Amino acid sequence: MKANQVSEIQAFLSKPKHIVIVTHWSPDGDAMGSSLGLYNYLIQKKHKVTVVTPNDYPAFLFWLPGNEKVINFTEKASPAKKVVANADIIFCLDFNSLKRIDVLGDEVGKSPAIKCIIDHHLQPEDFAKFMLHDIKACSTCELIYDFIALMGDEKLINKDIANCLYTGIMTDTGSFRFPSTNPKTHRIAADLIEVGAENAEIHNRIYDGNTEDKLKLLGYCLAEKLTVLKEYGTAFFALSNDELKHFNYKKGDTEGVVNYALSIEGIHFAAFFVERDGEIKTSFRSKGSFNVNLFARKYFNGGGHANAAGGMSELSLDETIIKFISVLSK
Repeated sequence: MKANQVSEIQAFLSKPKHIVIVTHWSPDGDAMGSSLGLYNYLIQKKHKVTVVTPNDYPAFLFWLPGNEKVINFTEKASPAKKVVANADIIFCLDFNSLKRIDVLGDEVGKSPAIKCIIDHHLQPEDFAKFMLHDIKACSTCELIYDFIALMGDEKLINKDIANCLYTGIMTDTGSFRFPSTNPKTHRIAADLIEVGAENAEIHNRIYDGNTEDKLKLLGYCLAEKLTVLKEYGTAFFALSNDELKHFNYKKGDTEGVVNYALSIEGIHFAAFFVERDGEIKTSFRSKGSFNVNLFARKYFNGGGHANAAGGMSELSLDETIIKFISVLSK
């Protein structure tokens, strides 16, 4: 963010404003951590702040401070539309295109509010007046930390903000093991712990609250649904809607499953396909130089990071798998 933009936002936020924070479809730890981290910062500045999500998100994120104030657009479209229309500024967190927030994107696009993107995904679209964008950042939560520092308010980072930001950094770095983790990542994590982030408790809340159904679903994926294509260095899982129902699927139950495929020796590209809401949702992960962002954009109407991306398919699950295998040789 350029110095003149920093000064302009500082001046704009010097008096109480109506602020809306939005994040991407099916919010994850970084999406909710950054949104509620920014929320807990801005309310200290006496702004009227509302977080709006396009749809629901995993229950293991409900403990985040401020969660009870979040409006789910899918469930409460009318009040969500009202706050978006009346906002002075809308912060768009952890996404780079209005299509990533589905029909909520139409409301954000037509709102007269100033737009500000804070994001670390590749190729952001040009729909915002302000942008804090860095693809080298490990997470959007890291950029929220930077934003608060740019505003000159590091002293306002309290326990609530720290817990939110640590959650997003921890989850988006795979508990600090992905290549995006760097010295700055650990310095920020240390700063957050010093002001109250409960690192051990956060890990417990995110990763150690499994249900019996979730573990049985994981076991089923590993035992019955794993396909390995050694000739392409590729492995993938595919789950139908009926299979999800059999294991009483709840939001977040399949999070991280794709990483098991990527962990296989000799595998450099992993995919996960799941039938949900009349579409096939796709998740892609890779090691090394294979760019899954480009792959997702070209073949599955998606995008993301170089080594982690997602997309969708309007074909059937079986047809999607056939398409996926057919393009691997390319």
